[in-house]
Amino acid sequence: MLVLFGMPFIQMLLFGFVLTNEIRDVKIAVYDQSNDETTRRIVDKLTSSGYFILDHKIYSDQQIKETFRKGEVKEVIVFQDNFGRDLERNNVASVQLLADASDANMANLIVNYTTAIISDFNRNLTISSNLPLSIDVRPRMMYNEQLLGVYMFVPGIMAMILMLISALMTSVSIVREKETGTMEVLLVSPLRPVQIILGKVTPYILLSFINAVVIILLGNYVFGLPVRGSTVLLLAESILFIVMALSLGIFISTVTSNQQTAMMISMFALMLPTILLSGFIFPIENMPRILQWLCQLMPPKWFIIIIKNIMIKGTGLAYIWKETLVLTGMTIVFIGLSIRKFSIRLE
Repeated sequence: MLVLFGMPFIQMLLFGFVLTNEIRDVKIAVYDQSNDETTRRIVDKLTSSGYFILDHKIYSDQQIKETFRKGEVKEVIVFQDNFGRDLERNNVASVQLLADASDANMANLIVNYTTAIISDFNRNLTISSNLPLSIDVRPRMMYNEQLLGVYMFVPGIMAMILMLISALMTSVSIVREKETGTMEVLLVSPLRPVQIILGKVTPYILLSFINAVVIILLGNYVFGLPVRGSTVLLLAESILFIVMALSLGIFISTVTSNQQTAMMISMFALMLPTILLSGFIFPIENMPRILQWLCQLMPPKWFIIIIKNIMIKGTGLAYIWKETLVLTGMTIVFIGLSIRKFSIRLE
């Protein structure tokens, strides 16, 4: 009954709110070299549209790259020097749109929305001034100039595969021992719960790590996704995510009593949120506030940010320490809950 009536209801709510071609509340930065009335009016029109939020202003070319590396904004709008004066005297002025194209679909939408709003402003200004004014909009995609979809899909697929395989293998293997009765032998043995858990996790860390290396190599040599950052850091973060997924699988095994239930939870309860609520395909910024809060609890969301920063943007630990701490905290929580469940069974 839960599958027949509960799943369709949940899926309709999730897909209804998540599947959208619109953008809203996208954080942008402005590098206004002219800082005149015309540029301020354009920025006001962008922020009042409901699609964009002005996160901060930029005052040098060096800050642009730093801003994108921090992941604070999705687009930087650069106004040329003497923008208003050139528009008044020469009837033409240019503005450059720099978009973070590590998510190609999102970047394309953002640029299209921005261009449309600036074009509407230009049209209204032309009508009011009775002059053939022209604002030349020049978009540029950062980190993915060709807008290749592989820049978005490889990180997302890597997170989904490692999450599903690691959690599925661990939960099913432990539940199988519970069904056959061998787990009871372990529970009454002199082994501590932490020793039992470590013994189960260690072999799967190696197997999942091999999967991670294969995915990175395929992404690089087959699909052309570069690894611009540290390979050692990328592999270390992959191991952290694998350990987190394995600890989640162990926790699932402690709350289930048969392999079928463990497999269903591991595959369906993890796969759907990973696809919908991790930013893998659908931008988190477009979702309702309650779903954005729920996204913060999705481990793949943080891992995808880490992968994109290392592989695509070439950043180091200084830019992904927050996401690393979140994954570390989740790992500690799941391992702690699993040990506690085992301890209760021992009592």
